[in-house]
Amino acid sequence: MPKRRALLLVNVKSRRGEADFVTAVDLLRRHDFDLIERSTLDAGEIPQIIRRHREMVDCVIIGGGDGTLNAAAAALSEAGLPLGILPTGTANDFARTLGIPTSLPDACKIITEGVLHAVDLGSVNGKYFLNVASMGLSVECARRLTGEVKRRWGVLGYAISAVDALKASRSFRASITCDGEHHRFRSIQIAVGNGRHYGGGLTVAEDAAIDDARLDLYSLEPQSVWKLIRLIPAMRSGRHGQWPGVDVLHGQHIRIDTDRPMRINTDGELTTRTPAEFRVIAGALSVFVSESYLRARKEAGRAQG
Repeated sequence: MPKRRALLLVNVKSRRGEADFVTAVDLLRRHDFDLIERSTLDAGEIPQIIRRHREMVDCVIIGGGDGTLNAAAAALSEAGLPLGILPTGTANDFARTLGIPTSLPDACKIITEGVLHAVDLGSVNGKYFLNVASMGLSVECARRLTGEVKRRWGVLGYAISAVDALKASRSFRASITCDGEHHRFRSIQIAVGNGRHYGGGLTVAEDAAIDDARLDLYSLEPQSVWKLIRLIPAMRSGRHGQWPGVDVLHGQHIRIDTDRPMRINTDGELTTRTPAEFRVIAGALSVFVSESYLRARKEAGRAQG
């Protein structure tokens, strides 16, 4: 059986990237991968690296966190190359959504023995996102969640940044059109999810999935810090839509206009502003997942059907 050709691309700036790079090379070579190894400190280089090697490889294996994977999404979809994930970032929410463990040997096993599965991408103003795009409170969180905070506190850094951001949050008014229906909200945060998890383990919606060809939106009305803290367990399970002060919408095409320009955070990076056009691109990316994950998704699909 011929060796599989893969571009192994590692963000050595991610929380565990540099330490795990050599380990990943060794593990993948044991599984008969012919590797082109590239590392980078700048996520902005990733699309060019993928395009440069697209004709030389059968798949791309990326070591990094959600920001690294986000940077690769457009080039991977354009090239039609499958993605293998080595979750070496802080939150690893995209890997969490797909049931990919943070253990390097286990993640490598999924790439070598797993199956390919088509997942959706979200788009806001032409910028792709994997997990969620959001405005308001989350933007303040992103500004405070520096690389130093991630390295020092890991996932706990998300909670620390969120508490600080609450003190600086301001409400705004939003006019939203979701699949042709119009809504008006006063909000401190609006999030539009493509996947299931974001923000270090929060859940976009109870039934959200990365392959349902649907975007899931929620809006938080202004409320006390104490009420928001009480809401956190429901946000982890995705049941926040059942709480007063939380509005939810679902659709394929969403437009958001705000009373003042609002910056938008896509998978942890500030990339665009309102007014914003959101769309879902169904099945735009192929990813290696475990057979057990795929069985669970099929069972969940039958239960919902």
